[in-house]
Amino acid sequence: CGASPGTSPTHLAAARSLAHAFHAHSITLVYGGGTQGLMGEIARTLVSLSGPTSVHGVIPEALLSVEQQNAPNRQIAEGTYGRMTTVKDMHSRKNLMAKEVIEGGPGSGFVALSGGYGTLEELMEMVTWNQLGIHGKGVVVFNVEGYYDGLIAWVRTAVSKGFIAPGNAGILVEALDAEEVVRQLREYRVSEDRFQLEWSQN
Repeated sequence: CGASPGTSPTHLAAARSLAHAFHAHSITLVYGGGTQGLMGEIARTLVSLSGPTSVHGVIPEALLSVEQQNAPNRQIAEGTYGRMTTVKDMHSRKNLMAKEVIEGGPGSGFVALSGGYGTLEELMEMVTWNQLGIHGKGVVVFNVEGYYDGLIAWVRTAVSKGFIAPGNAGILVEALDAEEVVRQLREYRVSEDRFQLEWSQN
């Protein structure tokens, strides 16, 4: 999700509602470690409800220095944002986050709230990994105020033009509220059109 709050308060409200849904269903959060915008909002809210062990932030060293500039005493408080792991670069960040989710229990998966370039890049990488058979976890967009309508329309266009197999259109799932996010993760079904590749042998 984004490191900005967006121009509509509905986006921040959606982040808070997702935190409440995670708390209600005993779901933990692995996220990009930001303290601002939607990232900070969902982390703070979930920690306030479920405690610091419910959130694990993973942040590159370069971004940590930026976050510390806005933090009291230049420290990101575990009691506010949960456990924080600092990594060397963006690739390490994504790999660690993905590893934790993939190794999670039933119903674990990837959720995108509204965001910018980074959110879209990470979202589509997890969609691609699913298509390639690297993981079989759900990939859900929390579509707030139609934010992801364009992306969902693009998937339909790509299917109609022959660039995405029809069965793989369902790799990316839409949810319109927080409870639906949880439900889509728990009811997620792996596409039969995915590549059948043995990544553990490569």
